[in-house]
Amino acid sequence: MSSLVEDINIRIREAYDILSPVIHHTPLMPSKTLSDMTQGEVLLKLENFQKTGAFKVRGAYYKLSKLKQKEGVSRVVAASSGNHAQGVAYSASQLGIAATIFMPRYTPFYKVNATKSYGAQVILHGETYDESYRKALEFANAQKMPFIHPFEDPDIIAGQGTIGVEIFKDAHRVDVVVVPVGGGGLISGIAVALKKLNDKIKIIGVQPSGAPAMYLSYKQGKLVETPNVFSIADGVIVKKPGELTLKIMEEVVDDMVLVDDKDTARAVFVLLERAKTVAEPAGALSVAALLSGAIDVKGKRAVAVVSGGNVEPSLLSRIITQTLFVEGRQVKIRGMLPDRPGQLKRVIDVVADLGLNIISIEHERVNPLVAPGLAEVTLGIEVPSREVINLLIVRLKEQGLSFEVV
Repeated sequence: MSSLVEDINIRIREAYDILSPVIHHTPLMPSKTLSDMTQGEVLLKLENFQKTGAFKVRGAYYKLSKLKQKEGVSRVVAASSGNHAQGVAYSASQLGIAATIFMPRYTPFYKVNATKSYGAQVILHGETYDESYRKALEFANAQKMPFIHPFEDPDIIAGQGTIGVEIFKDAHRVDVVVVPVGGGGLISGIAVALKKLNDKIKIIGVQPSGAPAMYLSYKQGKLVETPNVFSIADGVIVKKPGELTLKIMEEVVDDMVLVDDKDTARAVFVLLERAKTVAEPAGALSVAALLSGAIDVKGKRAVAVVSGGNVEPSLLSRIITQTLFVEGRQVKIRGMLPDRPGQLKRVIDVVADLGLNIISIEHERVNPLVAPGLAEVTLGIEVPSREVINLLIVRLKEQGLSFEVV
């Protein structure tokens, strides 16, 4: 292996010793549900159980501890719209370092408040992360303060690599490790750690198809910038990946795949419902790759790194609702009824006879597209399966009620 990889590996060993007393050794939990769904043996590395709710604290604490010990640093600067901000803020508070974090103006309040709760000064600047990043660099240079990069730093990479050491300690026999990828710091560290321990372990990265900068860079062997990006996995949206991380990945990462947002949303839902754990969309990318078939682990022992669980409650609510509809477990039906007493009861009686639960009713009389004397009725209903939806429509038709799924 190259001298770069050897150097990162040495730092990982040091980082492991420094971090062990101050962070959580997160669980490596087998998932029977995911194992059955993929016909493999799937284990979840739950970094959503980590302090601050994500893996970022590992690299941040290791970086800051070295700066304080070797250079006596008392102030640092970072830019982030999410988990890196909280990782730096928490680590700084534990080490007695003042942290100034630049965040885009439209960063969700819960992320801003979480960062402030760890004692950091938060400065909201710019419309995008790139704008706040440039302002943070300008501020750091003017104030002669170290800038803590989220991934393009060997110490940050090494701190994240301690996850690989934990995986190997908890499960010596692993065939595949699947890792979410943004700028590449997490997968670079994990891959170096595991390849040095067992070079037969396959390391595969996952990015959202709407933000594929590192995927394209890795596949083309050169840095590729993607100016137009969008994904619900906002924690891994990076327009331009790092040169350092790409160089490491080209040496120790075996492959990369893409998943779309609907697969990511389903992964968040499955983790919540079956594994009883909350993952943010970026953190669920590894599971999305397994469930979608982008990575085949049939007959293999696979670790899916769930990298974080800091998800906005309103987004989680939308994911749950939409997935229930997509999977046919909630449905809306719509039909026309004579606008007179007792007609709606006929529909409700059919629903009740099938043991179904109505969760919403919309009764529209004034729509100009609805003929006089009629009312348009839309019902939201919980159903156990798609088959029951078809049965419901048939039963309604038998009662002279014409409804369709919408």
